[in-house]
Amino acid sequence: MTSDLVNLLYNFPVIKSDPEQNILCFFRIFLRNIKKKAYLCTMKSIFKTLSVYSVAYLVLLAVVLGLLYTYPKPELHMMLNSHHTGFQDVFFRYYSVLAEWPLYILALVPLIWKRKELTIFFAMSELSSALVVRILKLIYHAPRPVVVFEDYPNMLLPLVDGVEMRHSNSFPSGHTSTFFVFFTCCAILLAYYYLHANRERNWRTWMVFSMGSLVLLAMAALGGYSRIYLSQHFTSDVCVGSIIGFTMPWLVYSLSRNKILKLEK
Repeated sequence: MTSDLVNLLYNFPVIKSDPEQNILCFFRIFLRNIKKKAYLCTMKSIFKTLSVYSVAYLVLLAVVLGLLYTYPKPELHMMLNSHHTGFQDVFFRYYSVLAEWPLYILALVPLIWKRKELTIFFAMSELSSALVVRILKLIYHAPRPVVVFEDYPNMLLPLVDGVEMRHSNSFPSGHTSTFFVFFTCCAILLAYYYLHANRERNWRTWMVFSMGSLVLLAMAALGGYSRIYLSQHFTSDVCVGSIIGFTMPWLVYSLSRNKILKLEK
């Protein structure tokens, strides 16, 4: 703080004709710099707190990208989708539906406690993510697995009874994007309140928090895999959908934390 004050005094443009204006201008700039540093510090601390969540996602992403590089699209889909059971069919069929409306209902729950900024955070993240997904779908018009596998008669595409198959706009996966948006928003907000909680923070509480963040990541990844299991998307669709869903909440939080969400340091 002292070095910042010295630098500001040294570089401050003095207006000799108006000393009072100099003082007001000085403190205005000084307070603006303090606010900016506090903002950057908060973003840095939240990202550091979520280091386990972020690193785990990057490792998972690296593994998926490696698989995409190693195997052709149809072969990789069959490899990841070759073991079906009755329980898994029912589980993934209904788990995938969470991204269609239940997660949106859950995002409204904070309104009960008059915490509209939490719902706004999810809404802004989801809308921006959905916009990117929609633009990419319109650009690529990629066929769904059920259409692509018509050219591979020697490969029997695993399907789940009761699931209505889509035929177009496969890339990227909108469901996967929604899963990652929701659970990444949850992780960021949990990190924010963890840092601002009136309790002692030590390695034990950090470990519990980190394990909780990994659970959130696992739930998001499970949603992405459900789209592959149901043969609604290829792995590449899910991969890009996860990138969009992971990135947008960070971007929205960094741009709107103070002015829109009113989350103070």
